[in-house]
Formats: sequence, C-alpha cells, structure tokens
Amino acid sequence: MMTKAVRLHGANDLRLDTFRLPEIKDDEILVKIISDSICMSSYKAAIQGEKHKRVPANISEVPIIIGHEFCGVIEQVGSRWASEFKPGEKFGIQPAINYHGTLHTPGYSFPYMGGATQYAVLLPEVMENGSLLHYDAPEFFYGSLAEPMSCIVGAFHAQYHLKAGSYFHHMGIVEGGNLAILAGAGPMGLGAIDYAVHCDRKPGLLVVTDIDQTRLDRAESIFSVEEAAKHGVKLVYLNTSGEDPVQRLMDLTDGKGYDDVFVFAPVAPVIEQGDRILGFDGCLNFFAGPTNPNLSAMFNFYDVHYNSHHIVGTSGGRTEDLVESLEMIAAQKLNPSSMVTHVGGLDAVIETTLNLPKIPGGKKLIYNHISLPLTAIADFKEKGKADPLFKTLAEICDRHNGLWSGEAEEFLLRNAKPI
Repeated sequence: MMTKAVRLHGANDLRLDTFRLPEIKDDEILVKIISDSICMSSYKAAIQGEKHKRVPANISEVPIIIGHEFCGVIEQVGSRWASEFKPGEKFGIQPAINYHGTLHTPGYSFPYMGGATQYAVLLPEVMENGSLLHYDAPEFFYGSLAEPMSCIVGAFHAQYHLKAGSYFHHMGIVEGGNLAILAGAGPMGLGAIDYAVHCDRKPGLLVVTDIDQTRLDRAESIFSVEEAAKHGVKLVYLNTSGEDPVQRLMDLTDGKGYDDVFVFAPVAPVIEQGDRILGFDGCLNFFAGPTNPNLSAMFNFYDVHYNSHHIVGTSGGRTEDLVESLEMIAAQKLNPSSMVTHVGGLDAVIETTLNLPKIPGGKKLIYNHISLPLTAIADFKEKGKADPLFKTLAEICDRHNGLWSGEAEEFLLRNAKPI
C-alpha cells in the first residue's frame, strides 16, 4: 500500500515522502491514521536528529515517521491478532511500548510506524504490550489527545507523600489539599486543570499561574471558577508577573504552602518558585520536558531534610493512564478540546514541527488525509470572509465556546481538499 508520511532524514531534515509500505506479517496490523496532534517532543526529535535518544543513528539511510499522538481505523489484521482486533474498528495507542527494553517508540524510531502518515504498520510489540487500545468514541481527535492527557494523568499518579512516622509512600496528590500548577495556562496546563477538577482525587485549592493575562483569561473562560466550585475545588487564576509572586501564592494558603506543585515550564526561576511555595511533605513535579540537558535550578535542601520536601519527574504516561484518559473522555468527564488551538493537514506538519516553539497557542491538530495550512481557530472567522470552508468552521466553533469539536471534525473531513 502507498502512503504519504512526514519522515525524519536527519537533524532539521523533515520531508513529506510518498512510498510503499511492506505487506503486513501474520503478527502485524495495518492501520489508517486519521488524526495526529503535534507534540513538542517531536520538535525536539526533529532538531536533534540522530543525537536524540529515541532516534536511530541510521536515519539518513532509513528515515523514520514522526508523530506519536495518533488515532484512526484498523485496516487489516494479521492472523495472530484476528480474535482481538477487527478491520473497521477505531483505535488509540500508547506509544511507550518498551520495545525490546529500548527507548524505541512510534514517532521516533521506526520507518513504518508513526503518527504523521496516512497508513502505518504496527509491529507485534505494540499489541504484545497492550499498547493498541480499543476506542469507541466518535471523535478521532479525542483519541489523539488522550495520549497527552495520559501524561497528565500519570504525573498526578506519580505524586507521593509520607504518612507521619512512616516511610510508606502514599501515591497521588493530597486529596482536599493545596495544589499549584505553575505556568499552567498553556495546552498541557489546561489539560491538568481539567483533570484536577474532574478526577476522583481532587484538591481543595487549585491555583493556576501564568505571566500572560490573555492566556489566563482564556483558561478561565474554559474552566470557570464557578464550575470548579460545583466539583468541590476552589480554583484561583493568578498572574505572577507582578511583585513578590511567592508571597501572593503563600497568602492563598494562609502561609501553609502547597502539598503538590506542578511546574509546566522548563525555566529555572519557575522551578525555584515551586520549591519556595512547598508546604510540609510537599511534592514538586517537574512536568515540563527541557531541551537543555544542563538545565539546573536551586533547591532548598534544608527543607528537604527538615520539612520533607521532595521532587518527582515524569515523562509520558503508562498504558493504564491512557486507558483512564480514554474512559474519562468517553464518559464526558474530560474535554481535551481545550488543548487545541490550531488545525491543519498533513502538508502543514513539516513547517509546524520545525517552528513549534515560535507558534503561539496550544495543540496543533493534524488530519492526515487532507491538505490544509495550519490555521488558528481564532482566525477561522477572518479567513471565512474569503473561504466558505472556514466560514462554516468558525460558525461551528462559535457554537462550542470557541473550541474544536466532533462537529467541526466531521465537517472538515467531509469537505476539506484531499492531499
């Protein structure tokens, strides 16, 4: 089968290639990929090329398909998996497949398996590790966003605290406690707000900070203080660009500090701010993935010793986290559409990926079988003056509080130009 795919040939060398996939073996599955959201991790792989830990050294001879947040339809099933999967059913995927004990992952390491392609061949390790997941919701983009949501779910589960007089670790955030999400008005921060308010183990106080008031206002328009209160969470949005942000954060807790702090920007001052607002037995989660291998920050070890401050870092989520994400999305407890700010076709992937840090907004959602320049949802109305496709998309998004939706996806897939 022929496919179009964005492949990495070397550092900063992405190409939209057309090539033939091999026939699947008895222990493989052929899938049609409908949607793939672009992750900052793909940008890091693209600019580092062979130097990236997950990227093979021979990509100049055997290029790999990028993208790992994908969702689609099963096309063909090898005989080994015929009793578990059927052609025509939708799927989600957990890309952390632990391939032969290596860091090899779809979207970084394989010539025929990644998200930025129209069709892909799934290796047996994907199914053997339970990483190919049944997915029943009508929206494809929710399946793509379930992977980044699973990273958030995993981070919340990775938090730990010590019971007084015991060395036993109690996993998860402190229920009813104080939680801060620093630099939390970006796409992943929005997902974290959504999860914190709607998961089974909720904080009592949730403070979300940013230095961009526009981003904070958008976050509040999606996740309102009033809605959070209905779920028993006191939600506060705080602009920390003013004077003494640490004191203002501490005042919100009456000086107690925070049980759980999530750092959503790989910036030393934000990390140090998180350290300074931890309360007794406070756990700081460094969520943001840095590109600088030498990133360091000051951490108060007096408080580590006497106030039981501790730190954890997570990268990606487990299969169980992805399943939880899919189940909560299907139950309409989570709405990750808040992450999406831009939509494009497969021909927009290269420019978007290589310039991702420079493009404002949240998640960039790609539909692999259409041709469409990357376009901000906020720009649909203006573009709609000359293009009826965007005019209708703007009207649909307006009906959904300015957010992407299943209705928008269905219209786009039905009316956009095929690639």
